[in-house]
Amino acid sequence: MLLSEHDDLGEREEAAHALIAAHLEGPVAREAYIQTVEYDPELRRWYVRFGCDGRDATTIYFDLHQRTLRYEVYFLPDPPSDQLELYRFLLQRNHGMYGARFSIGPDGDLYLTGRVALEHLTETELDRIIGVLYELVETWFQPVVRLAYGR
Repeated sequence: MLLSEHDDLGEREEAAHALIAAHLEGPVAREAYIQTVEYDPELRRWYVRFGCDGRDATTIYFDLHQRTLRYEVYFLPDPPSDQLELYRFLLQRNHGMYGARFSIGPDGDLYLTGRVALEHLTETELDRIIGVLYELVETWFQPVVRLAYGR
């Protein structure tokens, strides 16, 4: 049964939980590039850590909510200088991105974030999210570090 076929919000959320757990802790965890998949039941959060070429590793945080699955990657600490140029650069990247966007967290750090409605959640969509975040980190991490820190 598709998640969109569940009329009750509680049923849809539980079906989403089952789908996410089965897929992330099963086929995704067995992929060679995945370092670890963990679940925190208190936060209803999955952690998917994978290796990268442009940085040591990246962790995707998947947070299950009543109507959506929210996901984020911690991208970079609060940059010390040249913030205007950096933020302009990131906003220009956001214009052409699909599935995730750069954002500034409450702590001033930079994140890649996104959200999908549970009725649209499938194993294919989870794979797409992981692929998009991997591609964005690989593509933009080093240029953003150079711009933010002059390295």
